[in-house]
Amino acid sequence: MYERIARKAREMGYESAVLPGTAERMSAGTIALVLPNLSNPFNLDLIRGCQAQAQAAGFMFVLLSTDESVHVESTWLLELSQTVDGIVLASARGDDEQLREIADNIPIVTINREVPSLSGIVIDTPAGCAQGLEYLSSLGHTSIAYVRGPEGSWTDQERLTALTETAERLGVTLTPVGRFLPTMASGAAAADVVELSGATAAIFFNDTLAIGALTRFKSRGISVPGQMSVIGCDDIFGASFSEPPLTTVTAFGEEAGRAATDLLISRFGQRRKSPRVDRIATHLTVRESAGRDLRSLVEPSG
Repeated sequence: MYERIARKAREMGYESAVLPGTAERMSAGTIALVLPNLSNPFNLDLIRGCQAQAQAAGFMFVLLSTDESVHVESTWLLELSQTVDGIVLASARGDDEQLREIADNIPIVTINREVPSLSGIVIDTPAGCAQGLEYLSSLGHTSIAYVRGPEGSWTDQERLTALTETAERLGVTLTPVGRFLPTMASGAAAADVVELSGATAAIFFNDTLAIGALTRFKSRGISVPGQMSVIGCDDIFGASFSEPPLTTVTAFGEEAGRAATDLLISRFGQRRKSPRVDRIATHLTVRESAGRDLRSLVEPSG
């Protein structure tokens, strides 16, 4: 299969940007962005950033989605290693060993996934989620759920670790629930699990899940934030005019896309450079979906 792809590329006059170019070449080369899904609006920010930076540097830009499949991700990466000049890999689901093997053949820069020996950009949402937990604690919440993301998500595990450590420090109960795809429908299902958990507040893996949960809570007559406080993550377009407006961790996807593409281009022709991981800070944006635990305001009888 890979020989067929390479042969077709040669027939089309394709040459690698990592190798010497030709005078006839129309662009500096081709950069691919590989995403786990296109359902998360946050990924649109990554796309904008990567594409803008690639085009500014004279590279063609290719976009691929793996639909949360490790197998599809592996297949795409192997094929791309034969046909493009470099890959920006966002929220990879595959294992570190395979990613390093592919990176032996083509420059790869990751977004939101630390892989030993690979360069990458990490958006520090774990710190932002920890800030969200501190905020909920300050509002009197002592039982808080964390609605987890999809299987294989490195970011999800990092957030859970940060939240667990913060909960222990604050003396509050953190209840991780489920494994959910980042969709509105999954958010509705997650809302039911959160209600059954007994938590008075929940931090969701991303805004899409959180907004889906808001709709479900409303349909079940559960007021937000009166009976349930909700915090999302990413601050996607629409989070500020959900009902109620969503308190969320603001992450800078376009900045991450630009930074990852710049970092990738800097690796071309310098494959032996030491790996580098840059972090982009986040912060909690407070809106109306999180409020005081009203039960904490009730004086005990007697």
